[in-house]
Amino acid sequence: MNKTELIDAMAADAGITKAAAKKSLESFLGNVEKSLKKGNRVSLVGFGSWSVSKRNAREGRNPSTGKTIQIKAKNVVKFKAGADLGKAVN
Repeated sequence: MNKTELIDAMAADAGITKAAAKKSLESFLGNVEKSLKKGNRVSLVGFGSWSVSKRNAREGRNPSTGKTIQIKAKNVVKFKAGADLGKAVN
């Protein structure tokens, strides 16, 4: 499912316009992003939680040349599925 299909499904399920569903989805995504940028955790009980983790700098290898390269440190977003979501897909 892509973003357009999700908006269509949200609009149909909630009985709202596609424009309203798009605005709602963009608001949700924007607020999750803002919270993660601040270093906060976002948790939806039963669905899952998003958090930010710091990945340290490390050495890696260029697969095509085999040459050693330095990989910079960066923040990565992690998602952990909640119990209800895990049960739903299994």
